[in-house]
Amino acid sequence: MRRAAIVAPNRTAVGTYGGALRDVPVEDLGAAVVKATVTRSGIDPERIDDVVFAQSYANSEVPCVGRWLALHAGLPISVGGMQLDRRCGGGLQSLATAAMMVQTGAADAVIAGGVESMSRIEYYSTTQRWGSRSGNVTMYDRLDRGRERSQPVWRFGEISGTIETAENLARDHGISRDAADAYAARSHRRAAAAWDAGKFDDEIVEITVPQRKSDPIVFGRDEGVRPDSTPQSLARLRALMPDGVVTAGNASQQNDAAAACLIVAEDALDDLGLEPIGFFTGWTSAGCEPSRMGIGPVPAVQKLAARHGFDSAAALLDSVDLVELNEAFAVQVLAVLDGWGWNDQDRLNINGSGISLGHPIGATGVRMTTTLLHELHRRGGGTGVVTMCIGSGQGLAALVEAV
Repeated sequence: MRRAAIVAPNRTAVGTYGGALRDVPVEDLGAAVVKATVTRSGIDPERIDDVVFAQSYANSEVPCVGRWLALHAGLPISVGGMQLDRRCGGGLQSLATAAMMVQTGAADAVIAGGVESMSRIEYYSTTQRWGSRSGNVTMYDRLDRGRERSQPVWRFGEISGTIETAENLARDHGISRDAADAYAARSHRRAAAAWDAGKFDDEIVEITVPQRKSDPIVFGRDEGVRPDSTPQSLARLRALMPDGVVTAGNASQQNDAAAACLIVAEDALDDLGLEPIGFFTGWTSAGCEPSRMGIGPVPAVQKLAARHGFDSAAALLDSVDLVELNEAFAVQVLAVLDGWGWNDQDRLNINGSGISLGHPIGATGVRMTTTLLHELHRRGGGTGVVTMCIGSGQGLAALVEAV
């Protein structure tokens, strides 16, 4: 089976909810990283076989987002495209899907990526197709509704959303508010330090954002990083649930961003004139109890470890150079570390993650992989694990190698 090489991973900076990217359509965000992938890799666009893109809050404004982006970015009409959704794991799934395509010979070169504009998620009704004879019309916030409807109620009962699942993990694993706030503050410090050191410069695609009454702005820095966050300042925030641990300060943000790369068959690299930054070497998915969805990386990495000849998740994690674990909530990260029996802060999320950099759902997995590969490449190569929890009770994990 052919190895799947990764070429030219890139991302936009991450915008906050209602922030600088609020008025930038999904198609423009996604097309920017597709164009950057072509330009930075130097590939002949005619040689691209397909475009695989994740979007967790897709709608009929941009149906089949992969095909839409291929056309919007000016790729040849002969280049197809598809859309997939594995919620928070959608971006990483796009890489895995593209890797399987080239590994099996179905394609030689595929653009894979993810995009999300949480600021532009719409409200909707389920009752107006055939009209209402009388009474009120209910409009749902699709952002909140997607969390509430993430599992069948008849089987698992009502789950109000991901905050409830995080509080369940805090109780299960005895995680305190102080520990959660300390972890969140560390994430912001690391992201700020990475920006100050220029670590994100090579991966960022700048977005020009029109302004109504002034010149356009160039957006190119993650908007949600708060360098002044401390455990003490975070401790002043109100918990989101009564007697809870989770606050707006120790949870991930809602965000807008896009990320993409090329996935290419290793034996086609020379013919296509491409230089890889690394390889996608394996992946697994796993399910977990929806009410504890944040624990998903534990069974996912355990499965990944077994498939690569390790007797535990901790053994696999000890063997790699860096680990990227999504930060849906600080308590989720701490619970996962407890479940793994592994906690090496010198190798975990060294440049920040969802709490500081943001969590643009469908784009997150590609964003994490992009940041990981660039960091490993600066170090001269190495291996890393990318893993995340997923709404409805799943985990996804992948193993990558940088050159």
